[in-house]
Amino acid sequence: MPSYFEQHRFKVAFAFALVYVFWGSTYLAIDLAIAHIPAALMAGLRFSIAGPLMLAYCALAGRGIAINRRQFVQLVLTGVLMLSVSNVILCWSENYIPTGLAALLAAIVPIWFLLVEQAVGRRDERPSLRGYLGVALGIAGVAILLWPDLRATGAITRMNFIASVSLLGASFSWALGSVLSRRWQSNLDAFSASGWQMTFAGVVNVLMGLALGDQHHADWSWKGLAAVLYLVVFGSWVGYSAYVWLLKHVPTAKVATYAYVNPIVALFLGWLLLHERIDIYIAMGTAVIVPAVALVTGAKLKKTEPEPGEAPELPEVEAGAD
Repeated sequence: MPSYFEQHRFKVAFAFALVYVFWGSTYLAIDLAIAHIPAALMAGLRFSIAGPLMLAYCALAGRGIAINRRQFVQLVLTGVLMLSVSNVILCWSENYIPTGLAALLAAIVPIWFLLVEQAVGRRDERPSLRGYLGVALGIAGVAILLWPDLRATGAITRMNFIASVSLLGASFSWALGSVLSRRWQSNLDAFSASGWQMTFAGVVNVLMGLALGDQHHADWSWKGLAAVLYLVVFGSWVGYSAYVWLLKHVPTAKVATYAYVNPIVALFLGWLLLHERIDIYIAMGTAVIVPAVALVTGAKLKKTEPEPGEAPELPEVEAGAD
C-alpha cells in the first residue's frame, strides 16, 4: 500500500519548502529586527504576539487549550529553555556574528539531541557508529568555524568568540527543552502546547528585556516592527505549523533534514541581502557540519545486551495517546 508520502507528494514537498525557506530566513529577519529592537525585548514582543494568537486559533478550531498545574510547570520550563534561553541568546549573538555563521552553529542541535538522549534515555540503547561519526565531524566543524576567533586577540573578535560559544550553549538549551517536551508528552494538542510555550516565554522575555533596559534603546520604526511581524507569521506560525504537519505524515529522519538545509538558506540570504562574506573557514565548516548533521539525524539507536543479573528495562509509556 502506498505511503502517505507517495500519495501526497505535492503537499509534502510544499510543507518541506515552507520549513526550509521560512525557518532558514528567520536568521535574516532576526538580524533586521535586532538592528532596531534589542534581543530580549524583540523576542518577547514576537512570542507575546504569536503565542496568544495561536491559542485563540486553537480555541476557535475546537482544540483543547486547558492545562492543569503539572502541564503548566512543564510548559513553562520547556518554553523558557527553547524560546527564552535559546532564542534570546541566538538573537543577541547576531549582534556580533554573521547570520550564516549563527545558522551553522545552531545546526548542531541534532548532535546535542543525540548526546542528551543518550545521557537521559534508556540504558539498553546506544547510538550507532554512524551517530558517533556524526558527533566527531560536528565537533571538528565547530572547531573550524571558531578557529579564526581562537587565534585573534582583538576586543571585537573576542566578542565574536563569546557570541559563538554562547550560541553553542543555546543549541544545547533547545535540545534539552525539546527532549523534555517529548518525554512529558500529554494529551494536550501540539499546537496548543506550542501556543502556551510561546506565551510563557514571551512574558519571560519581555520582563528580561525591561530588566535590561531594552525599552530605552528600542527604535520602534516600521522596519523593526515589520521584521518582528515576519518572525511571528512565517517563523512562529507558518514554519512551525508545516513542521508539525510533517512530523505527523513523514518519517522523523526526513523531517530532520531542515537542520542541514536551513544553514544553506541562511548563508545564501545573508550573502545576497546583507552582503555577508563567506570566507574559507565558513565554507570549510559548512562542508563538515552539514554532512555531520546528516549522519546524526540518520543514525539509529542500537539495542545493547543487559548486564548479567540486570533486568531489561520496560518500554516507556507515553503520557497520552490519540
